[in-house]
Amino acid sequence: MKVLLVRLSSMGDLIHTLPAVDDLSRFCPGVELHWLCEAGFADIARLHPFVKKVHTMRWRQWRKQLAKKETWREICRLKADLRQEHYDFVLDSQGLMKSALFAKMAGVAVKGLDNASAREGLAAWFYRQGYAVPKGRNAVWRNRALFGQVFGYDLPDNLHFGLVVPDAGRLQTDLRHPYCVALHATSRDSKLWPVGHWIGLLEKLHTERGCAVYLPWGNEAERHRAEQIAAKLPFAEVCGKMNLLQAAYLLRHAQGVAGVDTGLLHLANALDTPVVGIFTDTDPVKTGVQESVWARNIGNAGQIPAVDEVYKVLAECIVAKQSG
Repeated sequence: MKVLLVRLSSMGDLIHTLPAVDDLSRFCPGVELHWLCEAGFADIARLHPFVKKVHTMRWRQWRKQLAKKETWREICRLKADLRQEHYDFVLDSQGLMKSALFAKMAGVAVKGLDNASAREGLAAWFYRQGYAVPKGRNAVWRNRALFGQVFGYDLPDNLHFGLVVPDAGRLQTDLRHPYCVALHATSRDSKLWPVGHWIGLLEKLHTERGCAVYLPWGNEAERHRAEQIAAKLPFAEVCGKMNLLQAAYLLRHAQGVAGVDTGLLHLANALDTPVVGIFTDTDPVKTGVQESVWARNIGNAGQIPAVDEVYKVLAECIVAKQSG
């Protein structure tokens, strides 16, 4: 059986789909799974070895250039590529009009959430078959429940992301072990943790645990904040520009990761690294990491965690992983 999975964006959405992919690899190993996603997030799909092929689209770019012939040539090329694969069916796990329209490009039956379960109920009109998955649960559970219904297996109790960082992600610089990673950047200023809090936390990590610290960034504002933090801490290093595979390598080999509500936080969680999610403007029940003995959430909307609280929880997560 050859199946195309449509989950286009964002980074967190793709990461939250990976446990469902891992379930599928265990219960239906004979399925040949391809994945269609935004080009900028293709490396997330490539982190699971069960995904045989990744197809990419560039809707974020195309939607701004719909008057250009080259845009439509690229869309037509994608449609032709998908139809040449001769899939048995397409599974749209995103439940948006956008994802449903791209799913239809493959020219075969599309399955997905029913109109009461999809984020945009009208998307279900494009599906040959829709499945009921209750709202109100986190995205990981909903994806796993959908896959279980589509492929006919019961949802297992144990959860695995199953990621493998390929050699292409290996950083060329020597990392100073042991080290922690501080994910200080996020999409909205209201989700940030104060710079002074970061400096206090990283000082404690270095003093108490002897950790070096790496500070990734994605744009100039984030790089400036990383440099502001590192200027106070001689043991902290601002990372160079990295792609997603290189970021995965950095996170995978860290002793621990502390981060605000951002895609890389969920990637660290998926890589089974000890992690603490720091929440200041969102509810971690809905957007937090998948908790375990070495993965915890702290804070909430309007509740800014103190430095000592975050350090205590992160230290507990690191010890739990080392003991496990």
